Amino acid sequence: QVQLSESGGGLVQAGDSLRLSCLSSTSSFSDFGVGWFRQGPDTEREFVASIGWRGGNTVYANAVKGRFIVSRDNAKKAVYLQMNSLKPEDTAVYYCAATYIKEGLRPAHEYPYWGQGTQVTVSS
Repeated sequence: QVQLSESGGGLVQAGDSLRLSCLSSTSSFSDFGVGWFRQGPDTEREFVASIGWRGGNTVYANAVKGRFIVSRDNAKKAVYLQMNSLKPEDTAVYYCAATYIKEGLRPAHEYPYWGQGTQVTVSS
């Protein structure tokens, strides 16, 4: 069982930045690939970014490419999502998720472990 907890969300203005954190208490966290997903008020859950177990092989959705950066610190059992140049359409609940598949772009149903989510609201 992998437990995940997101933090760092909040209310910001367009153009601002936020850094989301995903922390785990699981000792084997470094063995898992991690993804970030989001769900807006009127949208289905969508992929945002993912990172491989060693911190490489990062993948981004086109909507966030060039603005968001995913990273991880396995010593701290943490994955981060740096979000820059935020737009109102980035408003959503952001979730981190862990998969046994160590690298590569994976669909949401291949992530068995999810955090509770953190709300990000971007005002125009």
